[in-house]
Amino acid sequence: MARLAIRHETFYGYDRPVSFGLHRLLVRPRDSHAIRVTEALLTVSPPGETRWVYDALGNSVCCFTPQGQSSGLSIVSELVIERFPAQLSDVRIEDPQTATPIVYAPTDRAVLAPFLDPVTEDANGDLLKWLRNLVGSPHEPALDSLMRLNQYIHDTFDYEARDMGAAQDPAHTVRMGSGTCRDFAWLMVESLRRLGYAARFVTGYLYCPANAGMRGAGATHAWCEAFLPDLGWTEFDPTNALVESPDLIPVAVARRPAEAAPVSGTIFGDPGGAYLSVHVDVRAVDSLPGAASVMDFSSEDMWKGGRHDSRLPTAGQNAGAGVPEIGRHAATRAEAP
Repeated sequence: MARLAIRHETFYGYDRPVSFGLHRLLVRPRDSHAIRVTEALLTVSPPGETRWVYDALGNSVCCFTPQGQSSGLSIVSELVIERFPAQLSDVRIEDPQTATPIVYAPTDRAVLAPFLDPVTEDANGDLLKWLRNLVGSPHEPALDSLMRLNQYIHDTFDYEARDMGAAQDPAHTVRMGSGTCRDFAWLMVESLRRLGYAARFVTGYLYCPANAGMRGAGATHAWCEAFLPDLGWTEFDPTNALVESPDLIPVAVARRPAEAAPVSGTIFGDPGGAYLSVHVDVRAVDSLPGAASVMDFSSEDMWKGGRHDSRLPTAGQNAGAGVPEIGRHAATRAEAP
């Protein structure tokens, strides 16, 4: 068991004050046999009403509506969790129907149906051609096949960090030969669906011990889950070639990436220029010098320097939030459930 402290800071800023509609926050893992949330604190500014619900997939969602006008919004989630990873090597697979292609029991298939059908198009057949070259023996165990695909994506695609934008279509990722964690996760999800597996997109956090050299640390992370008989939902991170790793901390699962955005919502008004800053810090609790302190929002350098910062497009006003307007709004600090 490992105890980890997670601090996830999201700041959006606008050149002119805007009003806010409902925002949907996916920042808290759901307690399970693998993860226990022992401390949770959510700090938002401007203040507003918060309400916690579970969505249709069991994700813990905070529904938040900032009050009044502001040139920005700050969302800071602080967590302490206990992680209880399952050792994949300790599992004996007895079900003979675990060879490729996979065969699901009728009761499982009824529940897994939304995750079996591909979502994206492959008009030119680029993804299918790429997949055909990776299909192994029909007698290859399903787990071995998925681990091989996971490793192959890691070894043959170039990682290029990209703070903004949706996940690329898998066919585009294949043509480019490069992408970021959400692109590789989405490529694996849609590839497995085309091979008959139930697969879903996962977003969360990545624990990167010192000198581990993992890709995607310091921001939210994305990977793939596939459902296997006797193993259930199994994690595959093609960005770092990880399988059922204790370093993966899932927050939300979805049929497609757009449904797993950590922060989504609506603004009203003309924001002018817009900026985004995201920073995630995950560390072992024993290494913390002390309790996390409240951030000093007195300088714009807080969100413009030293973080994953990007200028947002001003076309369309679905960006969701903004950087705190200094001195005008008090923060709301509340214990998360």
